[in-house]
Amino acid sequence: MKFLLVFDFDHTIIDENSDTWIVKCAPERKLPNGLRNSYQPGHWTEYMGRVFVYLGDNGVKEDEMKRTMTTIPFTTGMIDLLGFIGENKELFDCIIVSDSNAVFIDWILKAANFRKVFDEVFTNPAAFSNTGYLTVQHFHAHHCAKCPENLCKRKVLKEYLDKQLERGVSYTQIVYIGDGGNDLCPVMFLKKNDIAMPRQGYTLEKKISQLAQSLSPVQCSVLVWSSAIDIMSYLKLLIKE
Repeated sequence: MKFLLVFDFDHTIIDENSDTWIVKCAPERKLPNGLRNSYQPGHWTEYMGRVFVYLGDNGVKEDEMKRTMTTIPFTTGMIDLLGFIGENKELFDCIIVSDSNAVFIDWILKAANFRKVFDEVFTNPAAFSNTGYLTVQHFHAHHCAKCPENLCKRKVLKEYLDKQLERGVSYTQIVYIGDGGNDLCPVMFLKKNDIAMPRQGYTLEKKISQLAQSLSPVQCSVLVWSSAIDIMSYLKLLIKE
């Protein structure tokens, strides 16, 4: 009996978007219009690359960025939920699949002492260059037309499950916890026994209900959450069974 918990990060574990939060470090806490308007759909990683160059050009250093990022609030109930998962690690494998970046996620989880809860974090690689600028790269290449070009979460999940099977690990159930449009692709990969937990009022919930209305519903069960306490209640039921 082992369960796999798959978490998105922005607006799921934390209650904000880490990539837009970093703008608090910019002069006057905003970006110039030209930069702000340079985003093209599906190319968020490139856009953030330009944001990091702008911050670097304006003398924003690593320690200031780290201080700012570690003030992001966790979603309501999330600290309790992650504590509960940490206490029951023998039952839960736990991964993050996120379109944020490795530096931000690492800072935030370590500051709150939650890094050990997660077995693996799949996100865009990031590092500081010799000149002190934060750089970010695509997580991988893929052929999925539904996803942004830097990350298909379904591919990540499938490859992780395949690797776990090779190690002799299979899961009783996968619980997928997310909020965004890019969480729909992996949710559609889930099987009848799995469960998708979209955050109430966010894009993923809306997209799942649109599919149900057009009579092509997802295969897995769906349980909407508004506080991470809802997720914890479900997991407690799961391990009682």
